[in-house]
Amino acid sequence: MSTKDLLAEAMKLKPEERFTLVEGLIKSLDEPDKTFDDIWATEAEARLKAYRGGKLEGVPMEEIFKED
Repeated sequence: MSTKDLLAEAMKLKPEERFTLVEGLIKSLDEPDKTFDDIWATEAEARLKAYRGGKLEGVPMEEIFKED
């Protein structure tokens, strides 16, 4: 079934049912993706190790948040 077909079928629902459908779809987009969490955790650990090993310099918070 195509997206267009799904939309046509959804439009046949009662307003309350359409709301429930939309709410469920939006919630599904807000769920964190474990894959990305794992990738970011690995990257953060690598950056911390590089910083502690002197291979990466830190940037002062004031410099990051200064307004130009």
